[in-house]
Amino acid sequence: MTLTKDSIIGETLDAHPSLAPLFLEIGMHCLGCPSARGESIGEACAVHGIDCDAFLQKLNAQKD
Repeated sequence: MTLTKDSIIGETLDAHPSLAPLFLEIGMHCLGCPSARGESIGEACAVHGIDCDAFLQKLNAQKD
């Protein structure tokens, strides 16, 4: 499954726990809180000022 801007962070981390350090690297330190787990990757990138397309490319490259 390819991750997109609409992918939910909690579901992404449940399926690919090894991606957590990538979220932490870009300042998403609230991965365990309920609101963060329910956010989409696109929403989180917007809040944190991250280039979502570049981040998704990195996530998709490392999830396999």
